[in-house]
Amino acid sequence: MRLAYTEKQKAFRAEVRAWMADHVPAAPLPSFDTEAGFAAHREWERTLNRNAFSAVTWPKHLGGRGLDLIEWLIFEEEYWAAGAPLRVNQNGVFLLAPTLMEYGTDEQKARFLPRMAAGDDIWAQGWSEPGAGSDMAAIRSKAVRDGDHYVINGQKTWSTRAVWADWLFGLFRTEPESQRHHGLTFVLLPLNLPGITIRPIQQLNGLPGFAEIFFDNVRVPVENRLGGEGEGWKICMATAGFERGLMLRSPARFQQTARQLVDLYRANRESADADPAIRDAVLKSWMDAEAYALATYRTASRLAKGGQIGAEASTNKIFWSELDLLMHETAMSILGARAELMAHAPDAGDIGHWLDGFLFAQAGPIYAGTNEIQRNIIAERMLGLPRA
Repeated sequence: MRLAYTEKQKAFRAEVRAWMADHVPAAPLPSFDTEAGFAAHREWERTLNRNAFSAVTWPKHLGGRGLDLIEWLIFEEEYWAAGAPLRVNQNGVFLLAPTLMEYGTDEQKARFLPRMAAGDDIWAQGWSEPGAGSDMAAIRSKAVRDGDHYVINGQKTWSTRAVWADWLFGLFRTEPESQRHHGLTFVLLPLNLPGITIRPIQQLNGLPGFAEIFFDNVRVPVENRLGGEGEGWKICMATAGFERGLMLRSPARFQQTARQLVDLYRANRESADADPAIRDAVLKSWMDAEAYALATYRTASRLAKGGQIGAEASTNKIFWSELDLLMHETAMSILGARAELMAHAPDAGDIGHWLDGFLFAQAGPIYAGTNEIQRNIIAERMLGLPRA
């Protein structure tokens, strides 16, 4: 791996930086866990798409720029450095899209990907169920074949932003008597079909960032199946690999938070140095964020040569989720009582975003597969240890 950028990569960085300077909203958008914020973030997706910045690694005919992973990392670095809005369609762009690229038919790619890039279809994830969270093999929701349709019954839960999303990708049991990871099928379905009921679930901050979804004899065309019938486990494991391994959380996100943490420490150094552990935590946060970036560049270089991400995706997921927690816990310690200021509080200034980040970081060790499950994967698949 060469730790130097080519002239082409430098030119791309300059282009992205200039575009972001011209287009990133001057004021932060409302939370995308509100109806107005969701609409504002959808419009941002459309703005990105007008310059093919919504999904830079996709082929041009599907709405992308046809760039490689190194260029994607450059784009992400400039995106986060510019303070651009969070991506409301991250489930679609970063999780479902790579899965569609690998397992979808040409017709499915042409049907779904351009609308996803344009922000016309915002996607939610439908894996978790009551009794089947990180243990997806316990899924019980059924999709029974009836001619050229599946009839779906059951319930999904903890579906992020499903309250306002347009489509859902989910895993359903197509062989009613099957057990564990057998007999599951990956299905794509619009959330406005008859028989679907969506109920919001409030987050810690009171906003309906999650939802539970109920299916009552919902009919979905067979052509909405991704991959073969009964192949759902294999396909969803590929999606989970994308989620944990590379695309969902680029290192630039954590590098930007680490830089902000260093600035926060410098601005409050007199009080922060009263506890030597704070300085050590700030230093460790910055070093870990840089180390994660270098490790990701190494992974991207390996993938460019034809390599694949395997069980190591679990190590990535544990690393970035615990790093995010450390950075926000350290910020809370620096701020002291001021850490309780919400972003919209009159005197919050630029402090309030730390509490939002701290609350969200609590979910990091849980979503995308709990860290406990990831440690089991590392033990069994990477280290070859016996199953407990």
